[in-house]
Amino acid sequence: MRGIVGIVNLDGAPVDRDLLTRMAKFMEFRGADAGEIWIQDNVGFSHAFGSDIFVTADARIDGCDADVRDVERILRAYERWGEACVEHLIGDFAFAIWDARSRRLFCARDHFGVKPFYYARVGDSFIFSNTLNVLRLEPRVSDELNEMAIGDYLESGLNQDLTTTVFRDIQRLPGGHTLSVANGSITTRRYWTPAVKQEIRFREPQSYVERFKELLTSAVKDRLRTERVSISMSGGLDSTSLAVVARDLLKESPAPATVRAFSTVYDKLIPDEERHYSTLAASSLGIPIHHLSADNYPLFAGDLDVPEPFLVSPLAGQYNDLLRLMADHGRVALTGYDGDALMNEPQQSLVARLARPFKTGIKRIKERRISFERSKRRPATLAALQSKVWAPLFEGYDPGVTRLPLEVRHPFVDVRLVEYLLSIPTRPWCVNKHILRCAMKDRLPAAVLNRPKTPLAGDPALQLTRRAGVRWLDNFEVTPQLTRFVNLSRRRSLAEDTPDILWANLRVFALNHWLAHSLPNDRRMVA
Repeated sequence: MRGIVGIVNLDGAPVDRDLLTRMAKFMEFRGADAGEIWIQDNVGFSHAFGSDIFVTADARIDGCDADVRDVERILRAYERWGEACVEHLIGDFAFAIWDARSRRLFCARDHFGVKPFYYARVGDSFIFSNTLNVLRLEPRVSDELNEMAIGDYLESGLNQDLTTTVFRDIQRLPGGHTLSVANGSITTRRYWTPAVKQEIRFREPQSYVERFKELLTSAVKDRLRTERVSISMSGGLDSTSLAVVARDLLKESPAPATVRAFSTVYDKLIPDEERHYSTLAASSLGIPIHHLSADNYPLFAGDLDVPEPFLVSPLAGQYNDLLRLMADHGRVALTGYDGDALMNEPQQSLVARLARPFKTGIKRIKERRISFERSKRRPATLAALQSKVWAPLFEGYDPGVTRLPLEVRHPFVDVRLVEYLLSIPTRPWCVNKHILRCAMKDRLPAAVLNRPKTPLAGDPALQLTRRAGVRWLDNFEVTPQLTRFVNLSRRRSLAEDTPDILWANLRVFALNHWLAHSLPNDRRMVA
């Protein structure tokens, strides 16, 4: 959760200590040690660790000796394997290493991009941080916007280029990538891609379940490291299963430990049974649960000062309040994201692909069957893992956006668990979450265990938009910057009332708000 920032002057000029200090101080909300800095000639980091090799990291490295600090694990891995160290690290991490021996900067972001990493090259300086707005403290970083990113947002709600941000001068290192700076050049490399590998086969069906339980338990255990954990728990199978595992693990803790569940519910706005099912699960597990009733939250309530417009949510008020409640309980929260993508391959895609080999003749059946089994066994899951949705979702939970002392962790998004689920037979294990249901048999109430996937019966944001009280979305004070991107005379009225038009209007309003409140860079005046 700590804030990291670094400056490397490629021309050998000394680092501006005052600038680096202000950058580190800006991130004090991330932790008490955020203000510590280290400078050696043309290189400066916040809270560096090392001697000839210096590391600054926001990291949780899993599967290792608990007595060794995460930053030290990264250093040891680099000393042994060099830049190939990322192939031996698991967990959530964003880090930078300055190798004084080779005069080389090496940076990396975890497999799924849970930890953010942003960078900019301005003049002869390379700067980086896990907090986007920190880079904007550097006077040479322009406030000029990336028009392609703005266009993507207005069209789809997402930035379709994971290497960029909404600011022209600030880039994003995607998940599963490394970055090297040497001899004045910047090189990025993808070190991990989700893929279906050699299939795992067990003789006994129960062996699939037992191995899954081992990996899920390890994923949760590595993400606890605390005696007080919050679970963002709906009444669905994924989050309630994590609550089971976390509760059982903390029962073994020698210190007093508590698991508390938190759930956003709708009692009137839309049909919703989450209060009933989450209460049932919490009662069965013997853990307290706090329900946040979201019926009366207005659109765009609360703090909307976020680094990029993609993060301006119409439901920000309820989202922020839920995070604050969890932060009040402890520094760690768990979510059930994204069990749906990993353990619920649509059956229709399997039927369609299984049928193909039998159209080509007996001689080619075996060849086509192997191709299917290896590379096309999990088409929907692989597509989901490549989705552009992950980056804003994970970054939206990061303290650099929430400004809360809360680290939100996602046990299902564990590379060991993901690679296992991609390697076992799809049927029956990864259809309708069969493997998770088997693992949780007799550990969850039958009503929760057997509950089919139940999405919300309506979109809360659209329901709120349709209320008469929010017609101001048709007539709001327009910032001058908005006219660069939107021709308001051609904007379709909310009166047409289709989901696409409603969401298009919501994005225009959100962008206008962001331009008015987040674009002026008064952060450069931080003392």
